[in-house]
Amino acid sequence: MLYIFDLGNVIVDIDFNRVLGVWSDLGRVPLALLQSRFQMGKNFEQHERGEISDEQFAANLCAELDIALGFEQFTAGWQAVFVGVRPEVINIMTRLREQGERVVILSNTNRLHCKYWPSQYPEVQQAADKLYLSQDMGVRKPEPQIYQKVLAEEGVTAGQAVFFDDNLANIEAARALGITSVHVTDAGVVPGYFASRLA
Repeated sequence: MLYIFDLGNVIVDIDFNRVLGVWSDLGRVPLALLQSRFQMGKNFEQHERGEISDEQFAANLCAELDIALGFEQFTAGWQAVFVGVRPEVINIMTRLREQGERVVILSNTNRLHCKYWPSQYPEVQQAADKLYLSQDMGVRKPEPQIYQKVLAEEGVTAGQAVFFDDNLANIEAARALGITSVHVTDAGVVPGYFASRLA
């Protein structure tokens, strides 16, 4: 089987309020105001597909939030999103590979984050056979092509894959292609799924 894991809030806990907290302090803008303005719209999607640069993304987002930040200040906040690894998921990924299963990561992400998290969490890359990252692939979840590209690259059918993600839209898109998909609503879902399967 091919096991496909999302990164954020599946393997690594993330929290965008931490990002906004840093920007609030640096830009001297009330946190509640930033929270009311913050949305993951077209700018996010273009950045995750690699269609715009980190600098353009930062400028666009600062304009949307109406906050004056230098690029280094923006980056300092942006990397604050990462809270920490879920070690029980790393353990499951490692055990699956020891049993001869194929384990990959499929993440909507961007170059800024990929300059940061691999050095902070080396165990994540070590637990996966391959990383599929939206900014390298030119497509992002929940676009069907991203799942189709992974299946084709791995040489498996949809029926031979299991997908874990915290975003319901991504789950529904994968299910529509015939991929067994598990909606990760909290840290107990993945260990729960494998409790009887990895006995």
